[in-house]
Amino acid sequence: MTLPDSGQLAGLHQALDQWFARTARNLPWREPDCSPWGILVSEVMLQQTPVVRVLPVWRDWMERWPTPAHLADEPSGAAVRHWGRLGYPRRALRLHAAAVAIREQHGGKVPDTYPELLGLPGVGNYTAAAVAAFAFGRRETVVDTNIRRVHARLISGDALPAPALTAGEMRLADALLPLDKELSVRWNASVMELGAMVCTARSPKCADCPVRSSCAWLAAGEPPPSYTPKGQSWHGTDRQVRGAVMAVLREAATPVPREMFEQAPADLGFAPSGVGIPLAALHRLNSAPEQLERALDGLLVDGLAEMHDGGLRLPA
Repeated sequence: MTLPDSGQLAGLHQALDQWFARTARNLPWREPDCSPWGILVSEVMLQQTPVVRVLPVWRDWMERWPTPAHLADEPSGAAVRHWGRLGYPRRALRLHAAAVAIREQHGGKVPDTYPELLGLPGVGNYTAAAVAAFAFGRRETVVDTNIRRVHARLISGDALPAPALTAGEMRLADALLPLDKELSVRWNASVMELGAMVCTARSPKCADCPVRSSCAWLAAGEPPPSYTPKGQSWHGTDRQVRGAVMAVLREAATPVPREMFEQAPADLGFAPSGVGIPLAALHRLNSAPEQLERALDGLLVDGLAEMHDGGLRLPA
């Protein structure tokens, strides 16, 4: 791998900056008046979740809880209930915990530096860097899956980045980051956008790429990846059963007795309506009893559900 010289790097910065100015998606968390809180919420929601699914939930959250204090005043179960079907609902608990910490430790304002952001519950290296950059204009190295893939192809000549983030990738990202603060923010956003919209994992649109003439992967003849990426399974997994149980709890106004999860609505003497609809969907999975037990017990351990009056409910 050969790093671009200063002139080549300046050319890459300029080409992507101009491309992003022309083609960037109009997303609400990119608007100049979006609050740092809105950007933090978007970054957490967008982890492993497509923009199209995040948009309605993000808008709902911003209407319900326009500041961290608004969310912190609610029970954590409200965050889980309004997480909808975004998946990985522990992210909702982490956002609630972060909101409480922001209210109690930062005067209700999202902290504006990487170290302070990293100190919030559930905020990791990527999220801290992204919020510092996109909400506060800090020069931070932002590295997500899309950025890693662009760097791998453009500079390293590899079809895909390594299965897990490496120290070498972070050094490369640091070396590519513009020294100018404002340009560094736009560079992070433009490389991320290029990976999401053009330099995609399965079907890259190389003809639309603004930096294709500099791409090491194209120059090498588009060699195949050195490994086969493992897709995330869903059907028949514990995650699917947990999601189905969470759908029941989100609809329930009162604690749901454990036996209702173990018996179909018809066996309990009522037709599917209200909470019976997600309950019927849960039973259509035909999961093994031990898998259902794992799902119920796991949600309790993870704090996504709690026992109350002999039944399960979202955390209060």
